[in-house]
Amino acid sequence: MGELIKIEPELLKIGYQVIALSADKPEYLQKSQLKHKPNYLLLSDSTMEAAMAFGVAFKVDAQTVEKYKEFGADLEQASGKTHHLLPVPAAFVIGSDGVVKFSYVNPDFKTRVSSDVLLAAAKSAL
Repeated sequence: MGELIKIEPELLKIGYQVIALSADKPEYLQKSQLKHKPNYLLLSDSTMEAAMAFGVAFKVDAQTVEKYKEFGADLEQASGKTHHLLPVPAAFVIGSDGVVKFSYVNPDFKTRVSSDVLLAAAKSAL
């Protein structure tokens, strides 16, 4: 989300609304919003319905769920669900007509779309 914050003012200026979805339940997001104070709209997708609709949800195996807990990340506690689903990092530019104009999806959680690429895609989608 750090890259998104860099370009959010320009995205807003050219007419976009910036929305982020998280697998965390609303109570967790509220704490995160108070701590980080993002400018964009941050919504909970703890049921993972939106992630599944966008085709970016994946099931975390039991061994990895336990490993995450060792690092202080309890998926069930964070989402309030037992589905063990997470979204892969993704960014979408959606037109006012509801059509996806650009998508970036990468199963490697360490690799995110650059702000330059996302801004160029948003501008070209206008």
